[in-house]
Amino acid sequence: MLSDGSAGAGPCRIFLAGDSVVVHREQSKAPMTGWGQVLHFFFGPEVEIVNCARAGASARTFSERGRLEWILNNIRPGDYLLTSFGINDAKPEEWLRTEAYGDFTRHLRKFVDGARERNAHPVLISPHERDTYDVHGNLPRSIPEYAMAMRDLSVETSVPYLNLYDQSLVWWEELGPENVRPFFLHLGPGEHPNYPDGFDDPGHLVPAGAIACARYIAYSLVAQNVVPAHWVINLDRPEFPPEWVVWLDDESHRALTEARTAGVG
Repeated sequence: MLSDGSAGAGPCRIFLAGDSVVVHREQSKAPMTGWGQVLHFFFGPEVEIVNCARAGASARTFSERGRLEWILNNIRPGDYLLTSFGINDAKPEEWLRTEAYGDFTRHLRKFVDGARERNAHPVLISPHERDTYDVHGNLPRSIPEYAMAMRDLSVETSVPYLNLYDQSLVWWEELGPENVRPFFLHLGPGEHPNYPDGFDDPGHLVPAGAIACARYIAYSLVAQNVVPAHWVINLDRPEFPPEWVVWLDDESHRALTEARTAGVG
């Protein structure tokens, strides 16, 4: 699967299809951060990250509303399509939900087959687990069946699978309830101007958590020989300057969200 990026002009592109834990966030949501927002920290100039993730999307809605079609209309031979869904697929709303071993894998096949038909490289990535420790200090599993379904589909289709779900379980359990909190959006009153009354969100990351996930993804892409090792940088860098994490202004975020769709649905 290794590509030297020479199939088209310019750098090789890594397209990201996913939901709110992947998306490049807007300023009004800071410090909420998607791992796709910081993935470029770990790639050199040979690679361009094209983050097409959409907050609130499931594998179903991303496909049905023309976002996958936009990617497939723009992807080139030798590019990559990294796909990560499951969180919203597990929600009860009928228009959003998919069953793990039903519509979920059926929709994911569209990402895999669409990339391959265009001589691009599909990769499947399971989502991370939420910060959902209970009062007894136990970490319940919220979407294990979706991670398993994605893994099984990767075997069936011979597509690389990055198991961020199991890796996050290892991290969160090692860190424990208190030490995992700095990875997620937990703010007290007055701590951030975007959330003057405070905000507790156990599902969405802040820069520390997003960087940890992005680092794992970059590492895994090299470890599985999905991308050339010389493309990946900074894996051993312990910290990044805070100013490196950039949020889009809200208008640019809105325009970009509306632009990266084929207008279906």
